[in-house]
Amino acid sequence: MTSSITGSDATDAASEREDVARRLLDSSETLSYDPAQEVDWETPLDTDYHGASPEWSTLYGTAYWSEMSPEQQRELTRQEAACVASTGIWFEMILQQMVLRDFYAKDPADPAFQWALTEIADECRHSIMFGRGAEKLRAPAYRPPRPVIELGRVFKTLAFGEAAYAAILVAEEVLDVMQRDWMRDERVAPFVRTINNIHVVEESRHMKFARQETKERLRGVGPVRKQLQAVVVAAASYFIVTSMVNKKVYENAGLDVERAVREAKANQHYKSLVRSSCAGLMEFLDSAGLLTKPATWFYKRANLI
Repeated sequence: MTSSITGSDATDAASEREDVARRLLDSSETLSYDPAQEVDWETPLDTDYHGASPEWSTLYGTAYWSEMSPEQQRELTRQEAACVASTGIWFEMILQQMVLRDFYAKDPADPAFQWALTEIADECRHSIMFGRGAEKLRAPAYRPPRPVIELGRVFKTLAFGEAAYAAILVAEEVLDVMQRDWMRDERVAPFVRTINNIHVVEESRHMKFARQETKERLRGVGPVRKQLQAVVVAAASYFIVTSMVNKKVYENAGLDVERAVREAKANQHYKSLVRSSCAGLMEFLDSAGLLTKPATWFYKRANLI
């Protein structure tokens, strides 16, 4: 009897997975964007605009922020937005390699296989879009610290199954919430708002797939592997989130780097925003059994909980 139930559950799961992939493919055909055509790349940067909602700046609400001129505040948000975009490119390249490896030599007629390639195509366009956006914001190429880059190299090579897709979900969910605020904010440069809108629309499909794949890969997984993968996902999340803003943004905004770093680290307003943006994500990880006690330590260190 148990075998029969298990077989039935597996069939239902495969059917659900296929249905989700088909719906995502249909959605992609109906609503996708070409950033080369949709984003206004030609109009010169208007420095009267922010690069992100000021409330999402790492210094917003601090004593330093109140001392800054409006011009400095706008420059800082432009540098921070460019840094988030650069971090997004770094992780999207990791994501693409993990997905390609996961679907290597699998059935090309499978809707999930076709959706995986569609997602990779989306990510390629997003990375180019972010790169052009950062350039237009007059920002340098911000990169995570060298140790984090090397850890990312290891992660993209070794991460598999639920760890890969759950980590993808973490990166996308955090970006999604902040970019939803930015794309509606008329204080933000119009071309940045367009970039955010494109990313939010298309990433919503990626998050749906990542959640589905995470649940599917966890089906029947034993407690030891689940404990291990929970820590892997949490550690990856920590390095992703803490790499979103490079301290060089303060230097490039003309600020005192030591003071800016010190006040940013103590900024409870920013920490609260990040935690609230991750509430739904943490509920999902908890329901999936990936919010273990060791994993929670990493999430707290990254101010995700």
